[in-house]
Amino acid sequence: MAADKKNGKKKIDHSSQMAALRQVLTYIRKYWVMVGFSLFLAAVTVVLTLYVPILTGDAVDLLLGKGAVDFAGVFLVMKKIGIAMAVTALAQWVMNTCNNHITYQVVRDIREDAFRKLEQLPLKYLDSKSYGDIVSRIIADVDTFADGLLMGFTQLFTGVLTILGTLVFMLATNVPIALVVVCITPVSFLVARFIATRTYSMFQLQSETRGEQTSLIEEMIGNQKIVKIFSREEAVEKEFAEINGRLEKCSLKAIFFSSITNPATRFVNSLVYAGVGIFGAFVAIRGGISVGRLSCFLSYANQYTKPFNEISGVVTELQNALACAGRIFELIGEEPQVPDRENAIVLTHARGNVALENVNFSYVPEKKLIQNFNLDVKPGQRVAIVGPTGCGKTTVINLLMRFYDVDSGKIRVDGRDIRDITRGSLRTSYGMVLQETWLRAGTIRDNIRMGRPEATPEEVEQAARAAHAHSFIKRLPEGYDTVITEDGGSLSQGQKQLLCIARVMLCLPPMLILDEATSSIDTRTELRIQNAFAKMMEGRTSFIVAHRLSTIQEADIILVMKDGNIIEQGSHETLLARKGFYATLYHSQFEA
Repeated sequence: MAADKKNGKKKIDHSSQMAALRQVLTYIRKYWVMVGFSLFLAAVTVVLTLYVPILTGDAVDLLLGKGAVDFAGVFLVMKKIGIAMAVTALAQWVMNTCNNHITYQVVRDIREDAFRKLEQLPLKYLDSKSYGDIVSRIIADVDTFADGLLMGFTQLFTGVLTILGTLVFMLATNVPIALVVVCITPVSFLVARFIATRTYSMFQLQSETRGEQTSLIEEMIGNQKIVKIFSREEAVEKEFAEINGRLEKCSLKAIFFSSITNPATRFVNSLVYAGVGIFGAFVAIRGGISVGRLSCFLSYANQYTKPFNEISGVVTELQNALACAGRIFELIGEEPQVPDRENAIVLTHARGNVALENVNFSYVPEKKLIQNFNLDVKPGQRVAIVGPTGCGKTTVINLLMRFYDVDSGKIRVDGRDIRDITRGSLRTSYGMVLQETWLRAGTIRDNIRMGRPEATPEEVEQAARAAHAHSFIKRLPEGYDTVITEDGGSLSQGQKQLLCIARVMLCLPPMLILDEATSSIDTRTELRIQNAFAKMMEGRTSFIVAHRLSTIQEADIILVMKDGNIIEQGSHETLLARKGFYATLYHSQFEA
């Protein structure tokens, strides 16, 4: 669907609209029993609602004539009207309850599928999309869809059945007057179509722009310190104002077209009512219909036109709902990451022999990164990876963990291609500490035992002591039971990193990946952590990514990378003796 966001115009794509509608019906199909029951109740409501005007007409005929009022007949008719209205009210209440249940069951299913797909999507999708837009699709767009779907269930069924039922009753009562109604009916369809063809694209653009706005807000809230440090407040405000202006324009257009629905359909309703009144009066004068029947017909004309007003409003809401549904279904329809092979094995008790054979990989095909990469790591070896920013150090880690698959070549663990190993067991065999910390909302204890939920409090405390986190945890108000937010609350960056290190200390997997694991820790604590790491790495294959070369001098192998290739390889002393690129890097850090 092509879009010009700056001008607030969007080309209508009816195929995407129909595709969204088909997917909505697929979700609704699971609840066909309730849908059928709701349709039955809608039919009961319509029949009884249309039966009341007949009874009213009969009562009017019983009141005509001086001294000829049939009070017994009138009371009997009133009794029937009361029973019909009571049954109608009960049927409507049960129908609305069913519709609410269907709507929120469907919304629950869609949200669960969307979140499940989010967990299945490859990292390259998340790396290329705005987090705020994804959140907007799953939360705001699904809420808007729910509102439109609920209104559709509540009013669309009864509206359509009322129109059809009214026509049947009118044709059964008087064919000529009914034909007057039928002749004016197409005007309502033309009005509804005119509005519907314009509102879908506008509501879709509104939804996309709202997602863009949510993305900016989410980004700015999460990085408010950086914004203030570089005095970007005014620039950010201008960017927000520009997006907000576009949202205002597309929202106003969508609301304008949806707001003309009511007056336009009311005008058509008035035409129908006037046509029935005038034509029916002439028929009544000639004795072709009784006054009671004419009053019944006028009531039908009013009931017949009222659903058009409601349905046109429902159509507008459904356009908005389908536009939002299209965005969420676009997320659900994304290609998931390549599943594990059918015969993939579960890696247990890994020895830690890791080999990369002629590996080639690029995030973007036209921009080469890792080329013909070869490496053979023996069990228990400590491998340090160094090099300038952008040389591919973290990319190698991504490939080892299979966050991305290689374009060509193979990565083997204990002699097996990692594509023949389940992702879960492969990643469980690695302990990973990243430079970027991540904590979840919960207690300190829950954050430490994320990798081992069954760990005892004593084991958690032992891991925290090994990570030198125990002392600051005990100073917290509730100790290990202190609840923190997902950003760590009042914890410093170094304290958050210590908690992440404690997680790995608790699991102690056979292989380790330390990606600038001590970058936010003070020098004194770093020395203690390095000693703890040294003990932890004994007998475990370890990959260490570091910019501070003082932290990797004890590594068995140091890989020096540049432009995706290994340009030097050896121990610290060997590389210094060569006086090559590594020696230049090392001396540049200590030349002072």
